[in-house]
Amino acid sequence: MIQDEELHECWYADPKLWIELFILVNLAFLALDIYIAHSTNQFRHSAEYIPFYFSLSAPALLGVGLFASYRWHYHAAWRDLGYLVGWLAVVIGIAGVALHLNSRFFYERTLKSLTYAAPFAAPLAYTGLGLLLIMNRMINSRTLEWGQWVLLLALAGFFGNFVFSLTDHAANGFFRSIEWIPVISSAFAVGFLAAPLLMPVTRKFVGLCAVVLAVQLVVGVAGFFFHAEANLRGPSVHIWDNLVNGAPPMAPLLFVNLVLLAAIGLWMIHKGTFGEARTEWNQAKAKPR
Repeated sequence: MIQDEELHECWYADPKLWIELFILVNLAFLALDIYIAHSTNQFRHSAEYIPFYFSLSAPALLGVGLFASYRWHYHAAWRDLGYLVGWLAVVIGIAGVALHLNSRFFYERTLKSLTYAAPFAAPLAYTGLGLLLIMNRMINSRTLEWGQWVLLLALAGFFGNFVFSLTDHAANGFFRSIEWIPVISSAFAVGFLAAPLLMPVTRKFVGLCAVVLAVQLVVGVAGFFFHAEANLRGPSVHIWDNLVNGAPPMAPLLFVNLVLLAAIGLWMIHKGTFGEARTEWNQAKAKPR
């Protein structure tokens, strides 16, 4: 377990820092997403404020840790603040799933109640970000294992996206046929990204995974515009009311987030796998015959 690994001096060459910035930005945007989502019932339950305030404060704490590590080389602050935010995010995510399911599913325990309950998979975004923070402090980013963990969490995110797209669009009976696209594309992403975790893959397959990720990127951007268009021509004359009660505006951007995360994991696995292969080949070549 690597707890005190220092961040590199060059940010553009430091995958550990890429993940930190990815998490910080995502937590900040979750504040807006939570505010819109929980405005549906006007924050009826006081517990609904917890993820909102957490998303406002967590990026500041992570920023302090990064600044302390880079400016003053006080890496313990970066490590400990990251652990604090990470474990809190895991707990908030798991508690959010239970509370969302409790809104209806636990009373009826049917697929219909699951579909029309509060989106139960949404809080798992906090759990995923929290696990990323914890992993980023426990595993050396210069190892193949680090890339595999990043890709595994991205894979879990795409599976969650599959469930979220399926249940969310089922609420209106897939009124438009294009609503099946994120469901199908998420399934493809899960299938392709699972392979590098289960077995060694060739460069061509890594390139094929990159093409699959590019498709996910297009799906996410297109979905964002489709949701925005639906909200702009919604039933209310007030755009805010359409945002709150219409298609979730931020949901398709999860595809874009997961593409970035999976790309980092794939790149590090690609470097690690072929780096180890080159090392083994050089060692075998150097052996006396």
